Amino acid sequence: MIDALRESGHPTIAAANPLRGVAADAAAIGDLVRTIDDPVVLVGHSYGGSVISNVDPSVGEIAALVYVAAFAPEAGESCLTLSGMFPGSTLGEALRPVPRADGTTDLYIRPELFGEQFAADVPPAAAARMAAAQRPVTQEALVEPSGDRPLWRQLPCWFAWGDEDRNIPAALQRHMAARAGAIRTLAIGGASHAIGVSRPRAVAELVLEAARAGATSRPVAAR
Repeated sequence: MIDALRESGHPTIAAANPLRGVAADAAAIGDLVRTIDDPVVLVGHSYGGSVISNVDPSVGEIAALVYVAAFAPEAGESCLTLSGMFPGSTLGEALRPVPRADGTTDLYIRPELFGEQFAADVPPAAAARMAAAQRPVTQEALVEPSGDRPLWRQLPCWFAWGDEDRNIPAALQRHMAARAGAIRTLAIGGASHAIGVSRPRAVAELVLEAARAGATSRPVAAR
């Protein structure tokens, strides 16, 4: 997806989402946005959708949000509470918890289950590399309630998801897109949670549509 965005001439930054907690991670993305003079489109994947929903709008000229197989929480909702709103997620069964010395718990997807759970439409060798390189999110981040002013209530947003997503059920993503008043939704048949990898062109086109609508030039992804 990043290659497709760069080929279009849009400067693109793949932000290093800390994956430690919603408020703290949103602040980290906000700090990056403060350094960008141009308007930006914030793109969130998976838990990253909760992060971009909580970025302070005063950090810069944020023109649009794009949710790519991502959570878009209402005030007080967490990724965990959203996951239980509709049936279909099998993520909990695939997780491997790793307790940390600071009292938090990192959550990995078990490597032997990663392909089926996260990236079923990605070639097996590539899915295996993704499993080996995965970065853990904390359990605390997934249960942390979202802030009281979700950014999607203030800005235009776009949504994309795969109808075979086993992390965030398609029914939940349709629900979140509808209540956010999404400008456009893109449901990709047969696609997994890893649609940015398996269907990069389709996702990039949606991001570019959001960029054109907001006359923006610099997409920033929080993954």
